[in-house]
Amino acid sequence: MGKTISEGPHPLDNAVWWALESRHRALARTRGRARAYHGDVSVFAAVDTFDPASWTDLAEVLSPSRRGALFSGDVPSDLPSGWVTVGRIRCPQMVLETDALTTVVPVPLRRLTPDDVPLMLDLIARTEPGPFRPRTIEMGSYYGHFEGTDLVSMAGERLGFDGYTEVSAVCTHPDVRGRGLGSALTHHVASEILARGEQPFLHVAESNTGARRIYDTLGFVRRRFVEAVLVQSPPD
Repeated sequence: MGKTISEGPHPLDNAVWWALESRHRALARTRGRARAYHGDVSVFAAVDTFDPASWTDLAEVLSPSRRGALFSGDVPSDLPSGWVTVGRIRCPQMVLETDALTTVVPVPLRRLTPDDVPLMLDLIARTEPGPFRPRTIEMGSYYGHFEGTDLVSMAGERLGFDGYTEVSAVCTHPDVRGRGLGSALTHHVASEILARGEQPFLHVAESNTGARRIYDTLGFVRRRFVEAVLVQSPPD
């Protein structure tokens, strides 16, 4: 799946935390050493370090018996008492180096607005690229390709902090796949990020070989593996 660049301590190892500490602070619920997006924005939550105090703070942020998704390279396999692991997805974290983005054939697109959210949610439901909520559009810029009045492909920005922005919500309606729409939308979003002097990064489920091939072709390289772990907080 392409080359791998060196690993090491880095903000990308805990991207949700750094996004909620900086660019997305206004979208965050906070308590001590825990952060979580408001529920209508995103399912993601984070702590600075996994220890008993941070788990206690996270339980307060989420409230009893509520779910949140931790997205990190070091989520423990054994959770504290009362916590439940609902699911785990292993994901390569990929980055795009400056001047590595390959050329693709562009497609007509436009920036999406809050008025487009019903269409975005419908496309998400049909394609299931990952979690997306009514206010996810507030996390960054999203772009879509339309056929008539139908939104059939989109991509946008999700997590972001100083120097880095994530490409996310890349999806194409099943009826129009194979036309290069996903590549073109991803290319556009990555180009916008690079133009700001930031590095694009993304996450893709390890099992999603089709998407991984697209990102390889565009020039993304694997940095490390992380896990998206859906957890449920203690009942009280």
